[in-house]
Amino acid sequence: MLLLLAGPSDVEAVEAGADAGWSRRFTRELVRIDARTEGKLGVYIKRLKDGTELSYQAERPWYLASTTKVPVAIALLQKVEEGALSLQDPVTLTTDDYVDGAGDLQFREPGSRFTAGELLERMLTQSDSTAADILIRLVGEEELNARVRDGRVATGFHRLTSLLQVRKDVYAELHPRARELGNRDFIELKKARGLRARLRAFMARLGLRQDELKAQSLEEAFDRYYQRGLNSAPLKAYGGMLERLARGELLSPEHTELLLGHMEAMTTGKERIKAGLPKAVRFAQKTGTQVRRLCNVGVLRPERSGSEIVIASCLEGFTDQAEAERALRDVGAGLTKTGVLDSNCVRVDTRPIFTG
Repeated sequence: MLLLLAGPSDVEAVEAGADAGWSRRFTRELVRIDARTEGKLGVYIKRLKDGTELSYQAERPWYLASTTKVPVAIALLQKVEEGALSLQDPVTLTTDDYVDGAGDLQFREPGSRFTAGELLERMLTQSDSTAADILIRLVGEEELNARVRDGRVATGFHRLTSLLQVRKDVYAELHPRARELGNRDFIELKKARGLRARLRAFMARLGLRQDELKAQSLEEAFDRYYQRGLNSAPLKAYGGMLERLARGELLSPEHTELLLGHMEAMTTGKERIKAGLPKAVRFAQKTGTQVRRLCNVGVLRPERSGSEIVIASCLEGFTDQAEAERALRDVGAGLTKTGVLDSNCVRVDTRPIFTG
């Protein structure tokens, strides 16, 4: 049975299963969080033990930012299981590999050597973009997207690209000559403090005048890029991928545990969903951040397999990142407050949850 609930007119649906009470309560909580937060909020949740799920503005595509690194990891480990790659394969860092963003690989010397397994860990625990692009190259971008299209990794995703390609595509919305820039150019541009300074640095680098630009600001360039739908997916589709991962349908038990273990050890996004969860809850997660876009996805892991909860959430159109992160913290707190988490599904402590 499909329950339609009061909320945003474009999407508000909950699939009723064994216990739909939590979904009605949580939807009301999400409406309150969304109303007091600048921009738009999307959330998808599914409890695997009883099949109940909630879809709050989760049916249309959302820009995923660095949460695309999870399907990259799944594709890599599938190729390892097929014998095409090994996590022990050596990789030598070259000057062409560096990508600006999170992680420490961009500061390592050229010639540094790593294994594919070490890059996988860095990509997931540090959200290292240099590691991600190297692994995309090992898998093959076309192979990655083929696995997404045919359902071996996920379904419903739009085309995924390298992180460097994201930079090229965004700046090309300012001027097509951006495609002439290399990875080192984007690292230098990122050093400029603030988007306006970065725009001036871009114009100086290519000798451009303001009247030659197709977009008048980097914010406008990012908005145009997001409209292209690259590196995007409905949150329900992302949640479906996480469900298949948690159920062991995408990888072997060994590699499923390896991937979820790395996600559980993630060092970014401490002020998002996890900040609202009881400390006893294990959360295998991934975050993503881009201009006016922010995501947090993951699997809440119980003591007993089969009771996992998958969640995928994003915000868009905000100007205050700290406020957006607080909204996701409140989403996390709402999981306990509204009964999504219970003693039979995820072990929680008995301390009052933070509701500020």
